[in-house]
Amino acid sequence: MLRVLMFLVPIALAIYALVDCISTKDEDVKHLPKLIWLLLIVFAWLIGPIAWIFVGRQRGAAAVGGTGGGGQARGRRSGGGGWVAPDDNPDFLRSLNDEKQREENAKDKELLENWEEDLRRREEDLRKEDKNSDDSGPQDPPAK
Repeated sequence: MLRVLMFLVPIALAIYALVDCISTKDEDVKHLPKLIWLLLIVFAWLIGPIAWIFVGRQRGAAAVGGTGGGGQARGRRSGGGGWVAPDDNPDFLRSLNDEKQREENAKDKELLENWEEDLRRREEDLRKEDKNSDDSGPQDPPAK
């Protein structure tokens, strides 16, 4: 059992460090270029992952806020990452509202076009009726 753990723990650590390194933004990588860190994690699969975890990436408030201590953006919880739930994200909520507004505008536009078409049709019908009534209007009584 101990032999298996001695083999699985470093592999799990290397996999975690590799995925973490790949998903890290280039500006958050410290000391070495990202490609060198990836090679170090893969080829030095015991020392590389440990080095990556401790010194390879900016962690905590410095990574979230950009400049350390007081650099956190307003509205973000301290100690958290940059991820915000959709129902707490104002940009996401605004996009939902914009989408709803576009749908309502499309419906309103279609309704307006239908009304205008109906109005044109009614005006044309009234013109035809006026023309017919002018043609067959009151005639002079026959002369005696």
